[in-house]
Amino acid sequence: MSISSILLSIIIVLNIILGATIVFLERKSVSATWAWLMILNFIPIVGFILYIIFGQNLSRRKIFRWDKVVHQRTRELVTKQMRSIITNDYPFSLPIIKDFRALIYMNLNNDEALLTLNNSLKIYTDGEEKFQNLLQDIRSARHHIHMQYYIFRSDFLGNEVIDALARKAKEGIIVRLLVDDEGSRNLSRKLIRRFIQAGGKFQRFFPGRLPIFNMRINYRNHRKLVVIDGTIGYIGGFNVGDEYLGLKDRFGYWRDTHLRIEGEAVNSIQSRFLLDWNQASGEQVPFQSYYQSNQITKHGEIGIQIVSSGPDKKWEQIKNAFIKMILSAKKHVYIQTPYLIPDESLMNALSIASLSNVDVRIMIPNKPDHPFVYWATYSNAGLLLESGARVYLYQNGFLHAKTLIVDDRLATVGTSNLDVRSFMLNFEVNAFIYHRETAMKLADIFKNDMKQSRELTLKAYKNRSLKIRFKESISRLLSPVL
Repeated sequence: MSISSILLSIIIVLNIILGATIVFLERKSVSATWAWLMILNFIPIVGFILYIIFGQNLSRRKIFRWDKVVHQRTRELVTKQMRSIITNDYPFSLPIIKDFRALIYMNLNNDEALLTLNNSLKIYTDGEEKFQNLLQDIRSARHHIHMQYYIFRSDFLGNEVIDALARKAKEGIIVRLLVDDEGSRNLSRKLIRRFIQAGGKFQRFFPGRLPIFNMRINYRNHRKLVVIDGTIGYIGGFNVGDEYLGLKDRFGYWRDTHLRIEGEAVNSIQSRFLLDWNQASGEQVPFQSYYQSNQITKHGEIGIQIVSSGPDKKWEQIKNAFIKMILSAKKHVYIQTPYLIPDESLMNALSIASLSNVDVRIMIPNKPDHPFVYWATYSNAGLLLESGARVYLYQNGFLHAKTLIVDDRLATVGTSNLDVRSFMLNFEVNAFIYHRETAMKLADIFKNDMKQSRELTLKAYKNRSLKIRFKESISRLLSPVL
């Protein structure tokens, strides 16, 4: 038997084994299963390589390790809260909490996301203000600074943040910085070295083991979190880079949404950071050493759940919460997202809400940062217009905000876009907020942004050019992997 025949036989056997694994062991969707089987059959060698890179299933792997003592305590509190929802005990007898207790229960059940009530928050929509406040909080830190970003650049803002962190590290403050290896691939070694030499601790999430290519390129940590002294937490859409200050001509003004939280919810943000840090570093940093222990201080009356999702989880927690929110709407749903590439279940939820006389309004950017993503977004916007939803194209720079508001009573702000990548491939985190005044503020921000937007009507969409129709068709085919 010739060498070529032996190689062909090996490839066929590997394809059969891999195909059987996909069908019988990997719990992929039917469409994804068929797609991979076709790739393996039509382009055997290339298909095998593509599957190794893009088809890995992380859902059965224990990537993150809890502090055992804290996790046991958290599970006890989760069980207690779930029981209290069923028996309608305080705080689930409060009107706004009672109205959304099904969503709260689902978040507890899916993600052990504790409901916290003793919280206050500040909303940022401008990068200059957000980073001025963050730098001030960094300068005021007394015990520790935990920082995590998907993108961290070596530009003016990146240097300013690193300098502030390095100064605190030199003072003896514990400073940990975690970045995503792919999102921050251009972060300069010189900048990192300066930070580490000052006493800071630095890690990359899912770093590539090969010099050029990262085998886990498809699974990225898209979270943006900061915790200072266990008392202040930041969560939202801003990364660290000059474009987030509106200093890049390509994007112009950068319109995003971020939260600064004080109160009990900061412990949940802290847990999320430490889970990610311990995974990346191989350490087992004790959670309780960094928790806010003094809960006597009255911060406010804002209900918050911090919900995480990722490819390691069985359920798509954030997507499921979005759907639950949308289907609970009685008056209106306002959404801001840079990428509108949801799966069929979320598209159906939006269409059902709109067809049920709920005022569904969706705001997307008027300019693309990724062309294929933009035209796939535009195509889905057109489909929703047909169900009666209203679509707005933000004109004043680039819209990167990830917000969803229901009936001026319930809202979520975080890192998750309304796309398949955020729901199935990226590691994300969102704050779900049960508070009328906060939801109303976010709704007012949406309405102010409408003044800077152009409404896309169904008539205008149907009259789009053949060139745009062609771009949409190609982008729609690629949308599952965008």
